[in-house]
Amino acid sequence: MSDPIIRVVVAKPGMDGHDRGAKIIARAFRDAGMEVIYTGIFQTPEQIVSAVIQEDADVLGLSILSGAHVHYAQEISRLLREQGADDVLFVMGGTISKADRPRLNELGVAAVFGPGARTGDVVKFVRDWAAEHRAA
Repeated sequence: MSDPIIRVVVAKPGMDGHDRGAKIIARAFRDAGMEVIYTGIFQTPEQIVSAVIQEDADVLGLSILSGAHVHYAQEISRLLREQGADDVLFVMGGTISKADRPRLNELGVAAVFGPGARTGDVVKFVRDWAAEHRAA
C-alpha cells in the first residue's frame, strides 16, 4: 500500500503580486507527486486558512516578498489554531530576514526557505515531515 498523497496549499498573502517563486514551488510539489492547491495572489489570512481547511491540507506554504512575514505568520498561525488546524505544517519562502526566523519559528512556522533554496530540499523537508507525522 502506498503512502497517502500529501496535500499542499501554496498561498501569496497581501498585496504582493510577484508569484514566480510560488509557482515554481507549487510545480516542484506537484512533480514530486503531491496534490497542490495554489490560491493565487492577493490573499487574506482568512482566505488562506479557509483554503487549508476546505482542502484538508497537510501543508501550508506561504510565499512572501513584501516584508510583512511576521505579521502574516502571526495572523495565520492564530487562525489555524482557532480552526483546530495547528497540526498543519506551516512553511514560508521568499525574501525573509534571517534575524526574523526565530520569531517565525515561535509563531509556528516550521521552516523558512529563502532565496537560493533548492526545490529538492523543500520537497525533502515536507516529505520527511509527512513520514514522521504519519508514523506518530
